[in-house]
Amino acid sequence: MERERYFEATEFENIKELIYHSAEVFAEHTAFIIKHKQEKQVTYENKTYQQLLYEINSLGSRFYELGYQEKRIAIVGRNRYEWVLTHLTNLLGGMVSIPLDKELQIEELESCLARSKADVVVFDEKYIEMITQIQQRKQTQLSDYICMTKQEGYVALPDLLEEGKKILEAGNRAYPDAKIDSYKMNILLFTSGTTSKSKAVMLSQNNLASNIYAMLLVEKFVVEDINLAFLPMHHIFGSTGMIVMLAAGVTTAFPDGLRYIAQNLKEYKVSVFFGVPLLIEAIYKKIEEGIAKQGKTKIVAIAKKVSHFLLKFHIDIRRKLFKSILEELGGNMRFVISGGAPLDKKVAQGMNELGIQLIQGYGLTETSPVIAAENDRKVRYGSIGIPMDNVEIEIVDKNEDGVGELCVKGPNVMLGYYENEEETNRVLKDGWFYTGDLAYQDKDGYLFITGRKKDVIVLKNGKKVFPDELEILINRIELVQESMVFGMPLDNDKNDVKLSVKVVYDKEVAKEKYANCTEDDIKQIIWEEIKKINKTLPPYKYMKHLIVTDQELIKTTTQKVKRNEEMKQILRTNM
Repeated sequence: MERERYFEATEFENIKELIYHSAEVFAEHTAFIIKHKQEKQVTYENKTYQQLLYEINSLGSRFYELGYQEKRIAIVGRNRYEWVLTHLTNLLGGMVSIPLDKELQIEELESCLARSKADVVVFDEKYIEMITQIQQRKQTQLSDYICMTKQEGYVALPDLLEEGKKILEAGNRAYPDAKIDSYKMNILLFTSGTTSKSKAVMLSQNNLASNIYAMLLVEKFVVEDINLAFLPMHHIFGSTGMIVMLAAGVTTAFPDGLRYIAQNLKEYKVSVFFGVPLLIEAIYKKIEEGIAKQGKTKIVAIAKKVSHFLLKFHIDIRRKLFKSILEELGGNMRFVISGGAPLDKKVAQGMNELGIQLIQGYGLTETSPVIAAENDRKVRYGSIGIPMDNVEIEIVDKNEDGVGELCVKGPNVMLGYYENEEETNRVLKDGWFYTGDLAYQDKDGYLFITGRKKDVIVLKNGKKVFPDELEILINRIELVQESMVFGMPLDNDKNDVKLSVKVVYDKEVAKEKYANCTEDDIKQIIWEEIKKINKTLPPYKYMKHLIVTDQELIKTTTQKVKRNEEMKQILRTNM
């Protein structure tokens, strides 16, 4: 399928060029909204694009005076302006930026700091206790510890910023005039996983800049947009997404936490955000619950049919028709990009029917991140869209259904894994990156991911089952919060497995609708629903064993299920 470019976009070689361009074009426009809370008083501060660049250059000038050129600076913290300021200061000054997951256990965080050879850490005051312990243990090569706010015993980022302003105003241009090598390692990002398994991905500024350019060619962002930075910025999807917003002149606000999503959407009149399926599905579930509570399920279903019919004649009344529903999301929500895991196509379709454009994208840390995505002219529910303009794809080792491993080539592909030549050579061959994901491409060029190569369940008869496909169906069951499909080894035949599923039931739904039911009753209700799903599947995909629990599945901090850890636990308790 021929790829199309829908929007004008400027291609930059690096992030420094991009930020300078935005500071000029969107000078007085608000880049970030910062909420300040003092006791019961709440105030808001707007940082313009011009102010952002000035503060980057100020902090960078102080960093240079401290001798941080060529140093490695780690960042640990929540999504906030100080996080963004530090990351961009690192990039525009050529320092290696190391965004680290704030949710890591102390041993894992310490290991990442040591393995990345970080010289400096800039941290959120919320994690001061953990950073203090790491400092006392002296297992890293950190020389400087900088807190994002003023805390006793630590250098404060606001102080460095003020000192940097004086350096800049005195005419010192060392930092602003620094030349950037667009193609050398400038970001070191750890993939999710345990300390022993997580790999440090080396990315250049050009990796990011090329991917941002590709996104802006096909996705519509406008300067009037308000973005809510949900995705953790230590994750490549979150940090690249943040820079996409800056490239497009969008205003970004920071959420107060998952419990305050609905409030924040209304508070900032959010129109756009990047999210993961877990978050998007939770939002959609709330919408459906609200419709049901108002007794409007049938009316909304009819309205959807009417609007769908009118769309055939290019008459779009969705936002007027569903105005009261959209008001619950702040009234301005228009565009959501989902990534990080498969999204239930029922949710994608449901959002679009209400007038919110929801598209799926797909990528990895190693590809900066986006490989493929839908856009407002290319949508196919269940797919991950079409490849980015500057990305080549190839599907290798296909089976009879055309499913094989997805390989990609392009300027967004990483430099390699840091100090891990063996693993780098395993996934990078002749410029092609082997994703480890299984996929197929339909006749129109849309890509579909069927699962991770390592997660496929191979039955004795040679048939292959992709857990993701079944989990999406199971997760639609009202009582199901999350699930994991796996192969349970058979006692009488070690070469075969019984297709099984572990379900975490939704305690709130159980309490509200099945108050008098025991856990055994809950299990039976879910089992009856799974049997209905089985009837829609070929016999080899029938699920024959069910485990039910109210304890959530073991996950990484990016909310991906740790299947190996889960399997160990299942085998310990069920064999």
